[in-house]
Amino acid sequence: QVQLVESGGGLVQAGGSLRLSCAASGVTFSNYPMGWFRQAPGKERESVAAISCYGRSTRYADSVKGRFTISRDNAKGTVYLQMNGLKPEDTAVYYCAAVYRCVGPTMRESDYNYWGQGTQVTVSS
Repeated sequence: QVQLVESGGGLVQAGGSLRLSCAASGVTFSNYPMGWFRQAPGKERESVAAISCYGRSTRYADSVKGRFTISRDNAKGTVYLQMNGLKPEDTAVYYCAAVYRCVGPTMRESDYNYWGQGTQVTVSS
């Protein structure tokens, strides 16, 4: 059974940093492209960043380029999202997700098969 568990969310002031982690179990982690999504109150869930199976390719939403970095440690079965220069508009529940087959990084929500429960990120102004 695939499980994805996010951690690292919290309250931070604008301009601050957070690092989210997503630990996977029940999978051969290196076979799965991973992604981070977020959903703000009253808004649809949107893609934030994605990384290929072995971490060689990444993709980012325009709104976070240059501020967020996605990475993975396949030995630990964990994917990370380093968030710097946080803005109030980054406030959302952040979800990690996995695609069940090894393809390139995808920003399309419908490509993802497994989801974590989410972690809240709140950025105060």
